[in-house]
Amino acid sequence: MPPRDNPTARQARLGGELRKLRDRAGKTARDAAGLLSTDQARISHIESGRNGISEERIRKLAVFYGCDDAELIEALCAIAREHRGQHWWDEYRGVLPPSFLDIAELEHHAKYLRYLQPVTFPGVLQTEDHARALFDSGRPKLPANEVQARLEHRMRRRSILERENPPEVEAIVHEAALRMRIGGRKVARQQLDHLIRMSERPEVMLRIIPFTNEDFIDLTRTVLYAGGAIPQLDSVHIDSGYGDLFLDAVTELENNRTLLDFAEQASLEPDESRSFIHHIARDL
Repeated sequence: MPPRDNPTARQARLGGELRKLRDRAGKTARDAAGLLSTDQARISHIESGRNGISEERIRKLAVFYGCDDAELIEALCAIAREHRGQHWWDEYRGVLPPSFLDIAELEHHAKYLRYLQPVTFPGVLQTEDHARALFDSGRPKLPANEVQARLEHRMRRRSILERENPPEVEAIVHEAALRMRIGGRKVARQQLDHLIRMSERPEVMLRIIPFTNEDFIDLTRTVLYAGGAIPQLDSVHIDSGYGDLFLDAVTELENNRTLLDFAEQASLEPDESRSFIHHIARDL
């Protein structure tokens, strides 16, 4: 099969992990190509996610690279078994930007999710009217059919909370987001009421950073930290406003865990946060 033009973030992650194993083993792409009876270009495409790879070949490479981490190898093989068209977000391929699909995929496979939202709410906790107001407010204005596609996609992301074993979700939101009247007073009130209801679910922990906190002032980054099947496969998504970044380097993961831990320390406890939202909603 010809190389993929646009591998998903998860496909690229599989290739990236194989490249890390090869680098640690001190092997060259030529060495790997010789083992698999292929060429170096094929190895490059596999390691960039542009070509798939079978479980058998992953296990063969793992032995060649001296990797005895059984959990990691099984997790990589599980990714290799996945295919396009398998999940609901594949319906939006070619309709929405690839990052929309990558975020849905990241949330779906995560064991736990940690969100830091300085001026917005996590997509999985948004109401339909709130999300529609966000998409309608874009400049330049989006066509009606794209707004509808984005809205449907965002609402379907919430399905992770409806399944039998939902991931644990921690959402840290700044008071600034609570006070924005996106969509008008009625829509904003409904969104806050929805947050209160969602915060009562056992798998959702919602924490608020109040304006009165004098320590946490980083209001520029929207962070999603997704716990992988194993810690080595944790991922971070950064929405910078200038594009989406998917990070997985050890230092990048550690730095974002530290940021999230600091934000958690600066926030109110879950019960206090729920009461805080209630008071703001009451005043709308």
